[in-house]
Amino acid sequence: MIILGVDLGKTRTGLAVCDKGESFAFPRGIIKEYNREKLFSKIAAEAQKEGAELIVVGLPRNMDGSEGFKAEESREAAEKLKALSGLPVALWDERCTTVLAHQSLHLNGKNAKNSKDVVDTVAATLILEDYLRYRKREQSREQD
Repeated sequence: MIILGVDLGKTRTGLAVCDKGESFAFPRGIIKEYNREKLFSKIAAEAQKEGAELIVVGLPRNMDGSEGFKAEESREAAEKLKALSGLPVALWDERCTTVLAHQSLHLNGKNAKNSKDVVDTVAATLILEDYLRYRKREQSREQD
């Protein structure tokens, strides 16, 4: 199944997509859009273009697992994306993905501070990779 990963942001929204076998997640760039309605339409269009059957949206939680207003915004975005795209939308814990994206870029010799667009798409890729690992674990449990 092709899945679109989304790291919602105020200015930039990172996108990633996986292969049909759900083995690999690939960065797909960013969408720069301040208007939320336009943003959701662009994400839905990207899902259609990629042939996605599911959208995974990052859910920002506090380090203690609680949810704040940003998590509520993500839940509302998920509902709007579901309505616009006609696809199921899953929310996935995105704690620390931006930090990990910065670390990954640093380890690969990139200056993340000068590559904000790259950080957002790497964060979306990390969200999707984590979700894919979860799906594999669940499928493995079902087979046992």
